[in-house]
Amino acid sequence: MSQSMMQTPSEATLLVSGMDCASCVAHVSKAAARRGGGFFCVGTGGGGRGGGRFDRGGFVVETIARSISDAGYPATPKVAGADKQHQTRQAEHARAWFRRAMVGVAMWLPVESTHWILAAFGHVHDHHVTWMTWVGLTIGTIAIVYIGAGFYAGAWRALRRGTTDMDVLIAMGATVAYLYSLAALIGHLAGWWQTLPDLYFMEAAGLLALISLGHWLEARARDRAGSAIRELLELAPDLANRLRPIEKPVGKRVGLGVLQPAVPASAGNEPGVDVVPVSDLVKGDQVLVRPGDRVPVDGVVVSGRSSVDESLISGESLPVLRGVGDGVIGGTVNQDGALIVRVTRVGSETALSQIVSLVEKAQNSRPPVQRLADRISAIFVPVVLAIALLTAIGWYVGGTLAGWDEPRIWGMVAKASCSVLIIACPCALGLAVPGALMVGTGLGAKRGILIRDIDALQHAEKVDTVVLDKTGTITAGKPAVERIVVTDGMPEDELLRLAASAEQFASHPIAESIVRSARERGLSLSDPSEFANEPGLGVRATIDGRAIVVGHRQLLAEASGVDDENHRHTIVFIAERDNGRSRVLGQVLLADPIKPDSVAAVRELQGMSLRTVLLTGDREATARAVAQQAGIDDVRFDVRPDGKATAIASLKQSGRRVAMVGDGINDAPALAGADLGIAIGSGADIAKETGDIVLVSGSLAGVPQAIRLSRATMSKIRQNLFFAFFYNVLAIPLAAAGLLSPLIAAGAMALSDVTVIGNALLLKRTKL
Repeated sequence: MSQSMMQTPSEATLLVSGMDCASCVAHVSKAAARRGGGFFCVGTGGGGRGGGRFDRGGFVVETIARSISDAGYPATPKVAGADKQHQTRQAEHARAWFRRAMVGVAMWLPVESTHWILAAFGHVHDHHVTWMTWVGLTIGTIAIVYIGAGFYAGAWRALRRGTTDMDVLIAMGATVAYLYSLAALIGHLAGWWQTLPDLYFMEAAGLLALISLGHWLEARARDRAGSAIRELLELAPDLANRLRPIEKPVGKRVGLGVLQPAVPASAGNEPGVDVVPVSDLVKGDQVLVRPGDRVPVDGVVVSGRSSVDESLISGESLPVLRGVGDGVIGGTVNQDGALIVRVTRVGSETALSQIVSLVEKAQNSRPPVQRLADRISAIFVPVVLAIALLTAIGWYVGGTLAGWDEPRIWGMVAKASCSVLIIACPCALGLAVPGALMVGTGLGAKRGILIRDIDALQHAEKVDTVVLDKTGTITAGKPAVERIVVTDGMPEDELLRLAASAEQFASHPIAESIVRSARERGLSLSDPSEFANEPGLGVRATIDGRAIVVGHRQLLAEASGVDDENHRHTIVFIAERDNGRSRVLGQVLLADPIKPDSVAAVRELQGMSLRTVLLTGDREATARAVAQQAGIDDVRFDVRPDGKATAIASLKQSGRRVAMVGDGINDAPALAGADLGIAIGSGADIAKETGDIVLVSGSLAGVPQAIRLSRATMSKIRQNLFFAFFYNVLAIPLAAAGLLSPLIAAGAMALSDVTVIGNALLLKRTKL
């Protein structure tokens, strides 16, 4: 995001503080919408981040932030450094709840315990004024003024906006208990009632203390649930060892820009090395990464060789060997050798920044099941207020008809209505979905499973068919030239040189393999004077005045003697066009080995009762050979890129719920057309991937893991929603019937919030 003072992007992220429930989310969304946001969504997940897509012009992000802040929820645009400031505000918010809770418990618990001990020995006279009465009045007043201040401030903000939220319910419940008790005490002292009614001073203090304690425990649990983003941010080091340019004599002239040679790992403060903030690095800088250091930013190794631990980025437990020419990812750990790395990506372009952005976006998304909970929460508070009023009327009328005296009637009115207001707070309902999403997406990020679209979770658990691309998905995606077959008497090296010259500007893995093989032989390539790429088939190029065709046999349909049906390799034909016909010069035979874990991954998918299909543009013999190795029976071959989307549509029309697994770029139409698109990516190319779910490690093992994660997350969401609904359905009638005291209601309400978050945290134990 631009850090300019006036931002006008089509999408932006705001950091919002003070959101404690679904009602808060609804208020923030309304405040944003009033300032022209075409669409805005906010999640309590991630500690209060909101994302918006703005479809109308004439406004800026700062205007929306001010509108949200005016509504009582401090909001700032997310720019560099804003995350730490936001975390500081959130931490202070949690500490404020902790202070209120500790003061409340310290006042209430000893007195309440003393009351019950004295009552056990018959030394308490509840219907007469004693020293315990004055202690209760004092503690209740302090609780209302100090502990209740946060609730009253929130309630006032809501009422001023003409809305209601959980603060309104809590504030009303505590106020009813306190004012009733004060009126009853004054009435007894004035002689209106000879018998002192039941007083709820201590209950008012206790419920405010317990609910504050519940908010603090909930904030801690929510912080643990959303710890994935913080842990990812902490991977990036603050400092880097930058190699500085030095002056090097060249004859009588001095040239700049020559870097110091590789610095030994054992050196201390080496000459030519500056320790600088990572934010000062720019593309092209070279940095020294010693053993044990984290790689500061994305780059390419220009000197050295070492094992690099990428587990916290890709989810792969084993370190990978990186040498000259290999890419490295910022935040990964260099293990056993010094590396000199040329910086290629900085700031928001780095893989780590992209991963954090994806996790934030997923955690702040609102799946359909969340929108259902939001609609219920929006009407829940007014319904509870109505139930509390009806409860008060019912007890008053019922008590009057039963001939109760006034103290007893008003005592039951206060007790029952207060209990309804307290116990029915919709916090658990508002936390049910975001809590599970935070944990699920965070767990996925740690395993290299990035969820780009939160709806994917609901789609993934319903998938019954998994369609797998071949190259780069089941196989390594790096085919190697095994043999060159010459059919026209041309020298083998010349045939390879012509093919590599034509393919050097193509981006397909097969083209890269041919070019790499030619360079390894020391062949000198010619730049084509004409070049045309035929997607899924090959290339046409003019090399040294010769019209060369390199690729699939379909490019050579009119040529004679073309037969590749008996080969199990991937075969690339090299031909020359002359007078409208193709003359085959030879063939390049390549083999692309399947990844070591592909067989086990396919077996896992089939063990989950999922149908597996191999979909490839390769020829039949090669496709069937790979399918046989991987254990796949259903094989679709000779399918061009545009035909893959058609194949996916055909499966869906037959009633299948389809997941497409591909490389995220070449298979984009098929990924978009499937119910669930899973992109096999790499840590350095996340921004290019187009799937609903991206597997950073590039391992097919992530597919069954992603599906298991989706199923587990959706299961937790359903459990939480059931618990939240069941809790309110059961608790409200009990409270209205007078079977629960306000104190028990407060404890039950606080416990329900913590239980929902605690249940979500159990996702961390899920074995993927």
